[in-house]
Amino acid sequence: MPLLFILFVASAVAAIALQHFWPALFWPYALLKPLTTVLVIAYAAGRGRPGDARRQALLAGLCLSLLGDVALLWPQQGFLPGLVAFLLAHLAYLVAFTRGVRLGASPIAYAAYALLAGSVLAVLWPGVPLGLRMPVAAYVLCLAAMAAQTASAWRVARGTPAVAWLWRAALGGLLFLTSDALLAFNRFHTPLPLAGLWILATYWAAQWLIASALPLRGRPQTRPQRL
Repeated sequence: MPLLFILFVASAVAAIALQHFWPALFWPYALLKPLTTVLVIAYAAGRGRPGDARRQALLAGLCLSLLGDVALLWPQQGFLPGLVAFLLAHLAYLVAFTRGVRLGASPIAYAAYALLAGSVLAVLWPGVPLGLRMPVAAYVLCLAAMAAQTASAWRVARGTPAVAWLWRAALGGLLFLTSDALLAFNRFHTPLPLAGLWILATYWAAQWLIASALPLRGRPQTRPQRL
């Protein structure tokens, strides 16, 4: 098992344990949370071809996610800056997964995610403060589009070598939406048991899988046919 993956899992587990069992230990958690995302960035940086547009956009998305992680260390003051950072991260991922694949190439994927995201937003909407409703709606739109585009890229890639990497992006997009839905439900609707565990576990799994959509160095950089 690669050392980087072991370090990533160890850092994620330690951060989740600190948040759940020792919430008063802020600074160790404040170190480990961004460190875990930095390890994902290091993993992505070792994949793909330098200069490749998808790789550059994915790395930009991961770096914006790191900014969001830092902002959300302060859940109240940092919520809106964190929301903006992650919105920009999803736009970067959207750019990444439109390299070689037309935006909206799979209408079925977009319809499914529109229904899913709309249902979640409808449940949460009464609990979202008025001042946050527009930013939250914009965020959900970008998140759902990103997840739908990763699914589109995977569907287009079926039958090509690129499918070996892009199914991971599709699963990562689904897990990212799951993580944020859990976070929003916990914040705006009903507190969830073990909320930090489920939110962070699905979030970091999503980021690792999205980074895994870049082929290993030395492997063919085959892309799905543009549709």
